[in-house]
Amino acid sequence: MISRIDLRGRTLSRRELLAELPRAEVDVEHAGATVAPILEAVREHGAAALRDLAEKFDGVRPEHLRVPAEALQRAVSTLDPAVRAALEETIARVRRVHAAQRPADFTVELAPGAQVRQRWIPVRRVGLYVPGGLAVYPSSVIMNVVAAQEAGVGALAVASPPQKDRDGLPDATVMATCALLGVDEVYAVGGAQAVGMFAYGAAGQTDADGETLCEPVDVVTGPGNVYVAAAKRLVRGVVGIDAEAGPTEIAILADGTADPVHVAADLISQAEHDPLAASVLVTPSVELAGAVEAKLVDLVDSTFHRSRVATSLSGSQSAIVLVDDLDAGLEVVNAYGAEHLEIQTVDAAALAQRVTSAGAIFVGAFSPVSLGDYMAGSNHVLPTGGCAHFTSGLGVHSFVRAVQVIEYDADALATVADRIVAFADAEGLPAHGDAVRARF
Repeated sequence: MISRIDLRGRTLSRRELLAELPRAEVDVEHAGATVAPILEAVREHGAAALRDLAEKFDGVRPEHLRVPAEALQRAVSTLDPAVRAALEETIARVRRVHAAQRPADFTVELAPGAQVRQRWIPVRRVGLYVPGGLAVYPSSVIMNVVAAQEAGVGALAVASPPQKDRDGLPDATVMATCALLGVDEVYAVGGAQAVGMFAYGAAGQTDADGETLCEPVDVVTGPGNVYVAAAKRLVRGVVGIDAEAGPTEIAILADGTADPVHVAADLISQAEHDPLAASVLVTPSVELAGAVEAKLVDLVDSTFHRSRVATSLSGSQSAIVLVDDLDAGLEVVNAYGAEHLEIQTVDAAALAQRVTSAGAIFVGAFSPVSLGDYMAGSNHVLPTGGCAHFTSGLGVHSFVRAVQVIEYDADALATVADRIVAFADAEGLPAHGDAVRARF
């Protein structure tokens, strides 16, 4: 069901190691050719194009592109009490963690009368995308909205695909979660066209009930399929984006002390998302590898999405990687840069401190990725495809900009004037120096 990659006794360069490791193949470039005309149609034709594209891709032509306020409130009123309690607990935990992420302003006094301040300013408006394909993700509503709210963003819009069985409205739990978070600007728009709507807007156009439609945003965030990723790539520069999210990934670094049932269950939990999802176990224990393989056979057969899970686990993106020891395993997971990295070993906390590339790290047997997906308080919108080597998961930092404020008085400028002139002359830009001389 799941393949093995044996790296024991081999000394590999970083390049060779990356070539050996499994990874989902996602052709964003190819998807871009499909997405480009969609974005152009939205830019040129706004609401009319959004309705046409919904009919084409979602099988329904929404009466309301902007979800009416009464539909949001109705979704809250009909929410299962147990689900509501889970949503509210998640919101509270995620809000506490993200409130602590707010960066602090600072002031540096370089000399009397010479001051540089740094301010963190939230972006004006953001567009948050929530998928609705193989699964629906009210949890992603929380992760995106709370981070933006705690950053101080003034205007938030959420888009999620229209559902045929809901008369063209988004999923009811997604709508209810928006309402619980105080978000009233919600659109029944899916896929690449939602990214286009956020980037270009449909300003000046009205919905069936006269509601003005989406104004352009400054930043687009949220996960999605390859077409959403391609759309983000194409509008980057028109707007900011969080990342080009690919299929979800889990890597588990485990030794012989790990429980094979826990490991197998966690591999399956990520495989459940998508046939392209990657589930990777890295271990020096042949015994654990064999036990996990056996448990996978049992557990996959009884899981709800067994076909999807089996496709994911048997794909080239998933594997059990055998290594000589935990040091070698650490080298592998750092090279892999997983979206989610679990460490189930002796002294897992110390090993976690040595991890340099991961979207999020889950330490010990009782910190499964499922905890982070819902209730840990951390953000589950994380870098995939090795992007953890150079970028972070979603957070308050995704919605703020650092702006430096420079304030010198005459004496402070005079102190460094000659050096500025010398520097400007050295760069062949004498007018720079003249701009300083002019003040004296």
